[in-house]
Amino acid sequence: MEKVVITEKLSQFSDHWNPRIVGELNGQHVKAVKLLGEFVWHHHDEEDELFLVIKGQLAMEFRDKTVTVNPGEFIIVPRKVEHRPVAKEEVHILLFEPAGTLNTGNVENERTKKNLQRI
Repeated sequence: MEKVVITEKLSQFSDHWNPRIVGELNGQHVKAVKLLGEFVWHHHDEEDELFLVIKGQLAMEFRDKTVTVNPGEFIIVPRKVEHRPVAKEEVHILLFEPAGTLNTGNVENERTKKNLQRI
């Protein structure tokens, strides 16, 4: 039972689109990740995802609209909803999602991360 300092966790890595597990509760992972550029369009068949912006500005694209998420704000993407995170400049995020959730959802490509590092 120790506190987690989010900025310390985020300072431990510099790569993008590679989530690290920083906490776990009730079958959920809390993941820290840095984003830059466009991700892939994807959805999650069984999992909802919460994106909490720590630093920067996230554009969450949906097929019919884009939602801008600023520091201190979050967006929940419901299961089965196709989405694409976009970061014009580096964005620091905390993700809350069920353990085992693939970052690329229904798509497997070079950005898919199956074995996440715990920091």
